[in-house]
Amino acid sequence: MPPAFFNLRARSLARGTILVLGSLVMSFLLSGFPNTHPSLKLMIPAFVALYGTYDTARCLRLRWSFYHGGVLLLLYTDVMALAMIFFLLLYPYAQWIQ
Repeated sequence: MPPAFFNLRARSLARGTILVLGSLVMSFLLSGFPNTHPSLKLMIPAFVALYGTYDTARCLRLRWSFYHGGVLLLLYTDVMALAMIFFLLLYPYAQWIQ
């Protein structure tokens, strides 16, 4: 029987965190950071990171506990990673800023 990490129906904090952080690394590589260039390939890591955030949010419980607090910290980390991914995706198209 495969572990819960590979079962998409089961909740997994590790899977969500790995998907988001892996997408962040992939977005840095695809954008050519620090010399960012426009690339629609960055939409793939953005959607994977959104799914990873959803997967992390599924692990929240109704009653507050230290586990719930830890999941909230991981969700804040996911939001910061999503902001960076969407910045790398949209910044090269923003000509009016310069």
